Amino acid sequence: MRALALVCSLKPSPAPSSSQLLAQQLLDELATHSVTGEVIRVVDHDVRPGVETDMGDGDAWPGIREKIVAADILIVATPTWVGHMSSVAQRVVERLDAELSQTDDEGRPAMFGKVALVAVVGNEDGAHKIIADLFQALNDIGFTIPAQGATYWNGEAMTPGDYNDLDETPKAVAATNSTAAANAAHLAAWLRANNYPAS
Repeated sequence: MRALALVCSLKPSPAPSSSQLLAQQLLDELATHSVTGEVIRVVDHDVRPGVETDMGDGDAWPGIREKIVAADILIVATPTWVGHMSSVAQRVVERLDAELSQTDDEGRPAMFGKVALVAVVGNEDGAHKIIADLFQALNDIGFTIPAQGATYWNGEAMTPGDYNDLDETPKAVAATNSTAAANAAHLAAWLRANNYPAS
């Protein structure tokens, strides 16, 4: 099975990214369940605004979409800004909206049978709201959400410091990463063998 992590940091590579660190930790956990993974930092690519699969004129989304279509598990990782997901994560959701009109050979929405995980980091409140918003959007688009399918880290309010500044992964985050990955791999394997009914 394959997983794709869309990292929605506002920082282009090679700047350190807490969102990418948490996404990579999920991929590392998925690897223990024989899932291979890849990271795409979305801001490194010219993803145009819009709600179509291809906005033309050099739009990088079609290439990213091909990787989403090929994956069994999608991870959306985002920082928290003023209590909300990043603008990059919002753009990813807007571009995924085009999948509502895409179907497979049996008439199912194109993202049926795929599993989604969410990862959120920030040194302010907002993780639960961001997870709720992303879960709702991803489920509407056709992704299946596993039990406890999100992981997050919030630093102490109004205190400097980022997730990638920590000396070690907090035990609670590590345990959550492990559970989310195990449940996602289990569900993805099941859906690969038992996809939803054809329309």
